[in-house]
Amino acid sequence: MTWTGFDEAFEKTMKHEGGYSNDPDDAGAETYMGISRRYHPSWIGWGHIDHYKKEFKNQISQRLAREKSLQRFVKSFYRSHYWNTWRGDDFIDQKLANEMFDTAVNMGVIRASMFLQRSLNLLNRGQVMFNNLVVDGKVGQKTMLALGAIKRKNDVKYLIKLINIFQGMHYIKYMERSPIQEKYARGWLNRVEISK
Repeated sequence: MTWTGFDEAFEKTMKHEGGYSNDPDDAGAETYMGISRRYHPSWIGWGHIDHYKKEFKNQISQRLAREKSLQRFVKSFYRSHYWNTWRGDDFIDQKLANEMFDTAVNMGVIRASMFLQRSLNLLNRGQVMFNNLVVDGKVGQKTMLALGAIKRKNDVKYLIKLINIFQGMHYIKYMERSPIQEKYARGWLNRVEISK
């Protein structure tokens, strides 16, 4: 199998996602490798997990931690729901694609795409490089052209920083609104990387 940009982004993001969890304080509630039953109830893997829950009851987390057969369902799900929807294969830079994928997995594709569009607008030098994008969360032709302009100016590292800043601001607002979410702060902040 050929290694692709998706494979790299997937491997990096899976380091942040746990195995099986059913935390009542988590907005996603029951999750497996970051896939929430609440938000994705029709995912094919839930049938397999339900089987394991019946068979292993209180040992479900330990059993699923050793389960490799679900990996292909997980990977296929992430490619179709969190990579293809914002044109990951067409992205101009692997580090940016990794950041977009991780942000989309953790916060949703639309929010990640809006962070991207807002960041592009902040870097367009007062609309000299390109007209402001409509911040609609849809990565279309205008967003891709703007990404090309950013790449030509060697500004991708600033684009990644801005996306991370928006991501961090979102976490802060969320925790301030709902202090019970503070228990996830360290895991979330591990995903916010502001490099030199």
